[in-house]
Amino acid sequence: MENPIIEKTIAFAKATLENAEGGHDWFHVERVYKNALLIAKGEDVDTTIIALGALLHDIADSKFYQGDESVGPRMASEFLLRHNVDSAVIEHVLQIIKNISFKGGNKKQAFSSLELDVVQDADRLDALGAIGIARTFNYGGFKNRKIYDPSITPQLDMTPEEYKASTAPTINHFYEKLLLLKDRMNTKTGKRLAQKRHQYMVAFLDQFYAEWEGEV
Repeated sequence: MENPIIEKTIAFAKATLENAEGGHDWFHVERVYKNALLIAKGEDVDTTIIALGALLHDIADSKFYQGDESVGPRMASEFLLRHNVDSAVIEHVLQIIKNISFKGGNKKQAFSSLELDVVQDADRLDALGAIGIARTFNYGGFKNRKIYDPSITPQLDMTPEEYKASTAPTINHFYEKLLLLKDRMNTKTGKRLAQKRHQYMVAFLDQFYAEWEGEV
């Protein structure tokens, strides 16, 4: 039987993200939740914290709030407090939300835990493979960005601020983030799953460039 707070959190996330951009909507959260539970099976972790962290990690992505990274943690905290969740659990979940994202550059996480490792891997998996490709182009279209411009080269040394402000073509995002994730996975299961999805993206890019040049 499902934990009541988990059921309530699922309902909250579904309702809150009902009209969200397609790559950061409830279905993204649901996939991350499922990925997190799968990865957690091989780790000595608190599954309640993992479930709550996964379900609330994108409750208010800063990309859709003028870059304000405080909105998501605040919404999550208010929700969990309303349901009398233990303060230590709330604090751990908030640290997951604050530290899960890839921020570009070489910014170091300010917090670490096995639970964060699991949820972070689950979130990163959803940025890889076929779904990662679909999400990337969906967001690029949402922001009206070019698909590709050979004259604009990927920037691998951006600061977190430059990364957040970037308006580069969607293909550049593969090099500035997606292809880097395989080597940043935390868990054995995450690394194994990421490898296959990474290779799928490499094959996609090979096909993309061949078609762009009229070679196939």
